[in-house]
Amino acid sequence: MSQVAAHPFSGTFRAEPVSSTFAFAVRHSDVFWFRGALPEVAATLRGDGDAVTLEGSARVDSISVVEPEAMRASLLGPEFFDAEHHPEVTFRSTEIRLADDGRAEVEGELTMKGVTRPITATGQYSAPRQAPFGEIAGLQLTATIDRRDFGFDWQMEMPDGGVAVGWEVELDIDLLLMREVPAAAHEGS
Repeated sequence: MSQVAAHPFSGTFRAEPVSSTFAFAVRHSDVFWFRGALPEVAATLRGDGDAVTLEGSARVDSISVVEPEAMRASLLGPEFFDAEHHPEVTFRSTEIRLADDGRAEVEGELTMKGVTRPITATGQYSAPRQAPFGEIAGLQLTATIDRRDFGFDWQMEMPDGGVAVGWEVELDIDLLLMREVPAAAHEGS
């Protein structure tokens, strides 16, 4: 990946909560993709000198699935997210590489269910630009993890072979970032 000579981010950008998502998809019975999301997302991207950092979290109890309520309850329980003891999924970048063509590669540490593992996410970024309501930017990333690495070990064998729930989980993060305006800037308006 060709590196941007001077990254386009300067200052602090926060994820706009209504438009930002943390979604997941996992194969179910090798027949279809089971999808869900943790819509209560908070994230901060900071650009300072030559470095860009990203930190974020998503509330587990905000989980949304297009399934019966019993499925949601199961996902919040100890076999999966264990929301009572681990209320958030968190991420902290260790390195971010941005290419001039808009490609992004983010390495960092993902923590779910009290377990922290390194992951690499790839995708696209949109450099900061003016909008009617302030300066905005975007970051869209995907990553694939093995859910067993985070203690999501529940499984059930299917009668004709195979497993009920795939081990690999696709993560999809889409952040609309808004520049944080320092308090002093508001005082002068």
